[in-house]
Amino acid sequence: MILLTDVHYPPLGGAWAAGLLCERWDDPSPTSEQLVFVPEVAAYEPGQFYRRELPCLLALLHTLPEAPRVIVVDGHAWLNGRPGLGARLHEATGLPVVGVAKRRFFEGDALPHLRGGSQSPLYVSAAGMPAEEALAYVRSMHGPHRLPTLLKRVDRLCRDAAEAPHA
Repeated sequence: MILLTDVHYPPLGGAWAAGLLCERWDDPSPTSEQLVFVPEVAAYEPGQFYRRELPCLLALLHTLPEAPRVIVVDGHAWLNGRPGLGARLHEATGLPVVGVAKRRFFEGDALPHLRGGSQSPLYVSAAGMPAEEALAYVRSMHGPHRLPTLLKRVDRLCRDAAEAPHA
């Protein structure tokens, strides 16, 4: 299984981590959805994003009946040769991690990729597999727009949870 992830932070604190599981990179819909609330998260620190997001993703992984074969994160695996969120998650789990970011990290190592008719690339990096292999996977993902279908859906899943009245 492939696990696509995202995390959002409600105004009252904590975080919602969401995950979609799918069998293949080009699947148009997930086989299942996971959602977990993490009541306490670290404050945001520039260049230290993993300190805030990594515990949320690990909590999400603990809800799964079995480990996925690869994890996709909303962010970078590497930051100018330093470990980013993806590399830290790979280090914590031993699983290959693909980072898909909407913004380039200053002089980062990510490979740009234009999807659909977008003039703004996605930036793909990886830990535990070659970046070129990760880019090929992201290229093959379902959807005609800049963001692949399942990445857009996992973003919406945790954003909706974070914006719900109970959050």
